[in-house]
Amino acid sequence: MVWMWVGLGLLLVVAVFVAVTYNALVRLRNKAEEAWSGIDVQLQRRADLVPNLVEAVKGYAGHERETFEEVTRARQAVVAATGPAEAEQADSMLVAALRNMFLLAEDYPELQASANFLALQRQLAVLEEDIAFARRYHNAVVEDLNTRIETFPSVLVAGPLGFARKPYFEAGKDERSVPRVDLSDGGPVGDTPPSEEPGASGGSWPTSPA
Repeated sequence: MVWMWVGLGLLLVVAVFVAVTYNALVRLRNKAEEAWSGIDVQLQRRADLVPNLVEAVKGYAGHERETFEEVTRARQAVVAATGPAEAEQADSMLVAALRNMFLLAEDYPELQASANFLALQRQLAVLEEDIAFARRYHNAVVEDLNTRIETFPSVLVAGPLGFARKPYFEAGKDERSVPRVDLSDGGPVGDTPPSEEPGASGGSWPTSPA
């Protein structure tokens, strides 16, 4: 009789442990998915800004069709991306394409002095900061989830119940090398070294002081 009660007690402890661990993992998974949604929103906002940037530059350098087509293709890839892996690849393409377009724009002083172009650059700089913030939050949540999945004792529950590691949303090499914009009045423009945090770096775009 005593052994029966001991067995029931052990089963109860195991059941409570499984339930508590499962609920904790579900909360972290949902939080990670919500954090990814935050990145996706910011990426779509930047994609919405791209056509205006292209038109602004095209007004001064309309013959540079290849550059504009590259930006347009990359933007379409971001819009069509269906998950973090596709979005990360498309985002890297868009960052590289935009960087090429801004390098092209440096050859046109009148464009650099355009109030419309400067305003668009600043909007993009703000979006880059928002993307960087969303990325840091997402990667921190994913790190918590992955750590919980891989460490004892929750690892005993995570695998059998279908919980798997989620990838970080990394900054591409082109994005890490883009100079950051100081949005304060009269602030200098300078290179900022990439962060050591996984995927935490957020690039911004070269601009002229307003």
